[in-house]
Amino acid sequence: MVVDLIGSCRAFVGVSETGSFTAGAAVAGIPQPVASRRIAALERHLGERLFDRATRRAQLTPFGRDLLPSARRLVHLADAMEHDAKRAKLRPLRLAVPGTCPTRDLAELDAEARALGIFLEFRPAPPGERAELVRTQDVRAALVAVPETDAVWTVPLGVAATERQQLPPVVHLETLRAGRATKAERRRVWIQPEDDVPHLRDRVFRVRDAVGLQPAQVSVADSLTAAAAAVYGSADLLLCSPAQATELGLGWRPLGDAPLARGFDIAATLGEDAHHLRTRLRSGIARCLGAPDEENV
Repeated sequence: MVVDLIGSCRAFVGVSETGSFTAGAAVAGIPQPVASRRIAALERHLGERLFDRATRRAQLTPFGRDLLPSARRLVHLADAMEHDAKRAKLRPLRLAVPGTCPTRDLAELDAEARALGIFLEFRPAPPGERAELVRTQDVRAALVAVPETDAVWTVPLGVAATERQQLPPVVHLETLRAGRATKAERRRVWIQPEDDVPHLRDRVFRVRDAVGLQPAQVSVADSLTAAAAAVYGSADLLLCSPAQATELGLGWRPLGDAPLARGFDIAATLGEDAHHLRTRLRSGIARCLGAPDEENV
């Protein structure tokens, strides 16, 4: 017969401290008959009586007095382990995310994760830093930028401008090429920091050069705020996702020269964390990234 050593010791300690099987069972949080059975099983396991049952009060035998300190230590260790386990479950999963993720969407993702017993703590960071934060264990996981072909989540990119620009249904970068006779300021396409990664930036630069734009006409902005400000105050365009364009109050159009998309995957120190984020929280993360509905499957 297998003895529940911790449960039996808990009943043993409870009865010894109260001097009553009934009161001791209440302290241990179990019915009195269960406490009696557990103590009897412990006595059989140890080969000696723990209590003198000849008296009305639950009185320890000499053997019971000798075993009581060890039983208390075992119960305390079990309680400490349960406490540590609860704390470990509440330990937040620090997740590095793009700075483009809206606060509301992150809050909804956090609430969704808590319902699954996962506690998230977000750390916004540029794309070049997020994987490094995982490597240095400053975070447990990160949404890292990857080529579209390697991505779990993809976010289409195009260009956006103020509504007064009246963009065509599809924008071609060659239309930004100014004739030699014009003295008007050349329009620019601004690349925000989130898209300042080789598989996106270099592709846009190659299109720029192929259609004959000036190098400065496709530039990387210091921040999304700076890029949006330039677009608000001019005829410039912002390379962005449809969700970002809506958030900024801009009109969005796809690029005809080169279909572009951000790609994201999970980098994590533990495979279990990566699995939970890719599967159980897939839809919530897609919402934060601005991925279209068909990605949320």
